[in-house]
Amino acid sequence: MVKTREDWLGLMLKTAQPVLESLKDRRLNKVLRVSPDRAPYACLEAFGRIMTGIAPWLELDGLEGSEAETQKIWRDLAIECIDAATDPRSPDFMNFDQGYGQSLVDAAFLAHSIVRAPVRLCENLDPRVRANLSAALKSTRKFTPYESNWLLFPAMVEAALLLIEGECDPAPVRRAAEAFERWYVGDGHYGDGEYFHFDYYNSFVIHPMYVDILRVFENKDGFYAELLPKAKRREARYAAVLERLIAPDGTYPVAGRSVCYRYGAFHALAHAALIKNLPENLPPEQVRCAMSAVFERTLADGIFNENGLLKTGIVGSQPSLAEGYICTGSLYLCEAAFLPLGLSPAERFWSGGEADWTSKKIWSGENLPADHAED
Repeated sequence: MVKTREDWLGLMLKTAQPVLESLKDRRLNKVLRVSPDRAPYACLEAFGRIMTGIAPWLELDGLEGSEAETQKIWRDLAIECIDAATDPRSPDFMNFDQGYGQSLVDAAFLAHSIVRAPVRLCENLDPRVRANLSAALKSTRKFTPYESNWLLFPAMVEAALLLIEGECDPAPVRRAAEAFERWYVGDGHYGDGEYFHFDYYNSFVIHPMYVDILRVFENKDGFYAELLPKAKRREARYAAVLERLIAPDGTYPVAGRSVCYRYGAFHALAHAALIKNLPENLPPEQVRCAMSAVFERTLADGIFNENGLLKTGIVGSQPSLAEGYICTGSLYLCEAAFLPLGLSPAERFWSGGEADWTSKKIWSGENLPADHAED
């Protein structure tokens, strides 16, 4: 059962622990065994994606009791891992600048964790570690992103560098913002490039990264301040659509690419909950219950192997569902579903009672208002 805050926290940490403990001990390269063509990228994939999910919880102040004690341990662990990943002398020094550009993708997820936890993962870093992190992120500037959601990756790297160093290259940020304004197709959806794709990339990447990039730069340039309210309205609508996709039994449509990210498909819904950007007619506790149902349904068939690492698939092991770019490290984008742990236990998301979600209400016969598209 995954219903309470304690359950969510336990699942988030159980998923992350084998990776981060191995990285702390500087042996992740030995533990995370993947195909030779993915080996150069797998460690940064796993690390960056885990960090983007756990960062809001690490940043949260005011916890008490056992959760506060656990948080202290994980804050220290996260900093040790950043050191191990970015120190050129470390056996687990990660690949930020080699290959065809996959490193840019996962450097951006790591950068997103800095944006989500600027105090705990940036201000609290030792100057040596901070300099290594900055150098690692800057090394990704050599890559040219594809005309797709990839435009957000260098923009997110620059957002993190702005927080780390107080300055950045603004060009990738402007390029990404202008592109996604062109690519908005309506009703909460962006095209992934010139064309719309029926998949979860609006959730995996586009809405959470775009909104958070605009939030970083809104006080730097009126252009971004003007775009942010629109982007948040679009994300709120998309969050409502995502919640409606969760069936009464916790299943959801498996469509498009990268489905092996599992409940990372609900990154945008979790993000909207975290920044309090859910639509007014979508109660936070309803989202909690819907996402809990997804966790329970997925876990029912087992998602961890004998070493505690994620299996490839949706339920159990289904390696044929994976594209060629998917490896064990890729799967950890599922940790993005746990963003609401960055909300205080007193917030309505956690304190609200049990509530049926939209599809459960409808399929039980409840008479709900009709859903309508938005511009």
